[in-house]
Amino acid sequence: MTAPESSTAPAAPVLSVTGLSVDITGSRILTDVTFDVPASGVTALLGRNGVGKTTTLRAVLGLLPDGGRVTAGRVTFAGDDITHEATHRTVRRGIGYAPEDRGIFAHLTVAENLTLAERPGSAHHYDLVHDLFPELAARRAQRAGTLSGGQQQMVALARTLLNDNTLVVVDEPTKGLAPRVVTETAEVLERAAERVPLLLVEQNLAVVRRLARNAVVLDAGRVVHTGDAHELLNDTERTTALLGVGRHTSTSGAA
Repeated sequence: MTAPESSTAPAAPVLSVTGLSVDITGSRILTDVTFDVPASGVTALLGRNGVGKTTTLRAVLGLLPDGGRVTAGRVTFAGDDITHEATHRTVRRGIGYAPEDRGIFAHLTVAENLTLAERPGSAHHYDLVHDLFPELAARRAQRAGTLSGGQQQMVALARTLLNDNTLVVVDEPTKGLAPRVVTETAEVLERAAERVPLLLVEQNLAVVRRLARNAVVLDAGRVVHTGDAHELLNDTERTTALLGVGRHTSTSGAA
């Protein structure tokens, strides 16, 4: 007797980028970029400096600079086409974004930065934020511009976790941080990924090894590899060829 087929289908990707091409001031930056972000876990977007990782994130969020435009392809979030949608509408759909420059309001306090991040119609998870970032509760009245780089990164990440988001996009969260703070940031991201899928741009491969389930590698604006993150990082020759670096084994590696 033949066993019945399972009715459980794989969950649809939370984000799909299909055939995406982007020009900025007349120069082609991305060409036919295609990848999916599963509805759970961490997907790492990897590649050498200048290959188009941040441009990919900005294209997804509608944040291309003046002179930038999507010339082909499609971005789908939770089944809806958001390719040419205004950024504020995309964010309201449930995407949190922590940019590479952190994007905090330096002249406002920590508490004011978080208040500005509150999205109408969403629950506001201050208990979670203060659990993940107890230092922010203690510094709620401090101006964000006087915080250390690591503390400012905490504010940037806290804003993405304050609302009910379906996806969190994080660009270079450990860049420029001391090794101890890199480890703390990785721990927070690991806990956050238990609640919401992450699309992560990160150069520290030790952090990628700790966090990522899937890896997408860009080179010269094109996707050159997709697959299991650990399989990639365990292949020293392929990692070196694609990323120009060797294998790292601990989150206390280069920041």
